[in-house]
Amino acid sequence: MEVEEIRLQEAVKEEMAASLKGRDFLMLVDYAPAEIRYLIDLAIELKQKLKAGETHHLLKGKTLGMIFEKSSTRTRVSFETGIYQLGGHGLFLSGNDLQIGRGESIWDTAQTLSRYLDGIMIRTFAHRKVVELARGATIPVINGLTDLSHPCQALADYQTILEHKGKLEGLKVAYIGDGNNMVHSLLMGAAKLGIDMSVATPEGYEPDADIVQQTKDHAAETGSRIHVCRDPREAIEGADVVYTDVWASMGQEAEQKERELAFAAYQVNEALAAHAKKDYLFMHCLPAHRGEEVSEGVIDGDHSIIFDQAENRLHAQKAIMAAIM
Repeated sequence: MEVEEIRLQEAVKEEMAASLKGRDFLMLVDYAPAEIRYLIDLAIELKQKLKAGETHHLLKGKTLGMIFEKSSTRTRVSFETGIYQLGGHGLFLSGNDLQIGRGESIWDTAQTLSRYLDGIMIRTFAHRKVVELARGATIPVINGLTDLSHPCQALADYQTILEHKGKLEGLKVAYIGDGNNMVHSLLMGAAKLGIDMSVATPEGYEPDADIVQQTKDHAAETGSRIHVCRDPREAIEGADVVYTDVWASMGQEAEQKERELAFAAYQVNEALAAHAKKDYLFMHCLPAHRGEEVSEGVIDGDHSIIFDQAENRLHAQKAIMAAIM
């Protein structure tokens, strides 16, 4: 590589790092394609450093407050481990233990925490709460999950796809199942990264129409194609990546039986997966219900990369924290 080209790449990295510092990470749609790719590349770099045993205390002395109003395995462990590996410290803050659980305003909570911490991660139900927290805080806020969006998972997913496929642009992702927060973030990422994405859901369970239109607008700029339909076979045809999620997410347990009927024809099994490309990857954000949204043969088969996804939550979130904190 020519010296001038190396200098140019370093200059671009420095410019990108400067543009991300102090930003909130609420939805992928808020980030430019180059910024998303920068975070993915940084996640891969930090992963390589960890595997090589290289110290990377980019956030030495920094503290992350982690607010949990929804329980979690991957989110809590990956963020707490990630901030530690970056040289910082993570504080677990249960929503029930904070004064916000007793009626203190989100604004007052955000202002107070900003005096103690260097960043806030929140995992909650209403997306409105994350937005209000970010408005009130003077430090970066990270969306660890809301009912509308799950950007940390989507970033880790696209990192995982890049590692396995060697590229992102021009690939096709097929999502089969509920049009939930996971779909929204995957759509945003696909549109920004030039990835084609097809979504198949039963009637009444479609992704948010405004988000679909928003992603289509961004897709027009990157050349990707966004398609939402009813037929899972239509959506999965020729897919490089096949993705699904639970039929009833946290907080929807009362709808389990109703959803099982509605989604009966949307199980990702061997027969459906046969319509994807022969070298397709199977992905699931976990936790999974084998025998419901996915068959054991698919999720535990040779095409499955679900635990690579789970691992990359750690590395992708380290990249987010390192970049914005």
